[in-house]
Amino acid sequence: MRKALIPLALLAGPVLAQDVAPLTEPETELAFETEKTRMTVPVSVAGAGPYRFIIDTGAQRTMISRQLAAELNLPRGRRVGLTAMTGRAQVDTVLVPSLQVSSFGGERIEAPTLERAHMGAPGILGIDTLQDHAVAIDFDQGVMKVSPSKKRKGRARVSRDEVVVVAKSLFGQLVVTDATYGNKRIRVIVDTGTEVSMGNEALRRLISRSKAPEQDIELVSVIGDKLVAGYTQIPRVKIGTVEFENLPVAFSAAAPFEVWGLKDKPALLLGMDALRMFRQVHIDFANRELRLTMPKNVRRV
Repeated sequence: MRKALIPLALLAGPVLAQDVAPLTEPETELAFETEKTRMTVPVSVAGAGPYRFIIDTGAQRTMISRQLAAELNLPRGRRVGLTAMTGRAQVDTVLVPSLQVSSFGGERIEAPTLERAHMGAPGILGIDTLQDHAVAIDFDQGVMKVSPSKKRKGRARVSRDEVVVVAKSLFGQLVVTDATYGNKRIRVIVDTGTEVSMGNEALRRLISRSKAPEQDIELVSVIGDKLVAGYTQIPRVKIGTVEFENLPVAFSAAAPFEVWGLKDKPALLLGMDALRMFRQVHIDFANRELRLTMPKNVRRV
């Protein structure tokens, strides 16, 4: 089985029962398109466009394709270190004078440049752009809302069909620590930029006696390098009060886990394959909160 994956890129300085398948801006509502299982939204770059960018809550930095940078004649910036799933590389950057996603955006962004074919889109919006916002994805309606978010003193109201999971911040990513396999705690990072959920070697060892047989799949990183991962199912994982059964996961000693200090701690990138089971997913960076609405084929425990 061969499966392409465009995983997250990290700038240095993811009950399911399925088989393994061969600033005060106003709230902004955008219709999104999907490319495979990822999602893209229209983004204006330096006043041009819009171009379809991937929303990646696992990427620290916003990135742009070399082809789009050349088309817009964006000035070159520094060379920087980039850590992708397959390892570390030195890449060029460009200076983006302005970037606009409907009513919010940024100015003078130093964006790493990569090949469009490896990124899967003209650009990727990372958490440097989304940091002070909340992202709400409505999969049923095909709509995404992006709104300013401020730290609350208490918790917001929760409806009967919602599950709220509190997270911690690690290098800007939201890391859920209220997650377990059996009676062992695992770390879960919400990553809208990955097609499939990804586990590290520590998690692989933890579930080694009970997981289904692995199939080798090929993963392609945003820097164009490839690695082979073991694709299988985790029998049962609990995240907050939601329990997943037979969650498909690709296992590899991916470089970002080490950068985050999670090399020896069981950890999981919760990708779009898992998130799409829910009718709505709300990711609130300011309040470090993951809200899941009306989950499909899952069980609250």
